[in-house]
Amino acid sequence: MPSIDTNNMICSQNIDKNYPLLTVITVVYNGEKHIEQTVLSVLSQTYRYIEYIIIDGNSIDNTLNIINLYEDQINCIISEPDNGISDAMNKGVLNSCGDFLIFLHADDYFYSDDVLQKAVKYIDDDTDILLTDIQFGKELRRRKPRRFNFWMNFKTGVFHQGSICSRKLFNKIGNFDEKFKIAMDYDFFLRAFHNKIKWKYCPIILSVMRETGVSSQIDCLSLSKRFAEEKKIHEKNSQSYVMELMYLCYWLMYLPYRKLKFFLKLYYRL
Repeated sequence: MPSIDTNNMICSQNIDKNYPLLTVITVVYNGEKHIEQTVLSVLSQTYRYIEYIIIDGNSIDNTLNIINLYEDQINCIISEPDNGISDAMNKGVLNSCGDFLIFLHADDYFYSDDVLQKAVKYIDDDTDILLTDIQFGKELRRRKPRRFNFWMNFKTGVFHQGSICSRKLFNKIGNFDEKFKIAMDYDFFLRAFHNKIKWKYCPIILSVMRETGVSSQIDCLSLSKRFAEEKKIHEKNSQSYVMELMYLCYWLMYLPYRKLKFFLKLYYRL
């Protein structure tokens, strides 16, 4: 199906420069169960300066039919085969023109109609990333970002559903590495950390994240795939022999710990 692209319309508008243009990017494949809630949570925002882009991986369910119900309110819809989530996210970046970008995938939705109105008050010209809290899982647990500190070298301390990233950050460190199919956001944030980006924390809940996403799966096979990618990310971003040694020690201890944790959870569920 051909792309529906009205992206140039918003780019050519006379937008008030006192308010940054926020691009919300939704990546989806066969997401008919939740996509409408995601779309409506974007379209109902009280903040006026929003560009909305949806990248669909050529879904074969009812996803695109649902999206097309709102096509006149969406700036850019691209539906075509892709090379995974990283590829789709990069398409969103390349087709966007916002000052700041937010990735809100098809399993997620904004916490409230005025959340972007609240968040944008914390943004200024020096902000590379604005970090927020999210709600996660069936219990809607509030999770705060660990923020950018030394621990970022080992595990991501932030959530892409709770991050508002400046366009200049992508210009500085590049887009998502398409070699990674699960932990591409960790690689991106680790590169940002190594580049000493300027970040702020905003004490609000930006979005609600379901446990249905690929990075949220906790079965043994999914964890093994994710950890394999994280290990490759460490190898890619290691900046010294000292860090290589620390990574070696980390994986020698961390993998047995996670296996034990996994089997203990199984045991107590029986």
